[in-house]
Amino acid sequence: MSMFLHTMLRVFDLDKSISFYKMLGLHEVRRKDVPEGKYTLVYMAYQGNDKGGAELELTYNWGCETPYNVGTGFGHLAFGVDDVTQLVEKIRQSGGKITREPGPVKFGKTFIAFVEDPDGYKIELIQND
Repeated sequence: MSMFLHTMLRVFDLDKSISFYKMLGLHEVRRKDVPEGKYTLVYMAYQGNDKGGAELELTYNWGCETPYNVGTGFGHLAFGVDDVTQLVEKIRQSGGKITREPGPVKFGKTFIAFVEDPDGYKIELIQND
């Protein structure tokens, strides 16, 4: 059996990134410090993830002094949320960057917004039905 396990993102400020993803409803599942490799892995997921749901792996390389370049090949991560507008306001109040205000998708009815995490990764917020 094959299954999707996780998506890994390199992060510049681990605590700031964890706080951001907690606003999206994720929680820390486990953490692994690897002193010989000089990095920390933090796995985040939704409650009830024991059924095999995918996780988000935040990788923090110790001593990294420059933020990462997100690159041109990366699109975005998408999260289904109960209230897009409320979450966007929470992110805005915490100093987060909103790149598309809440509203219907162009030529459709799905209610979405786009924000950026502390490292500039684009996040699509999709209203749960």
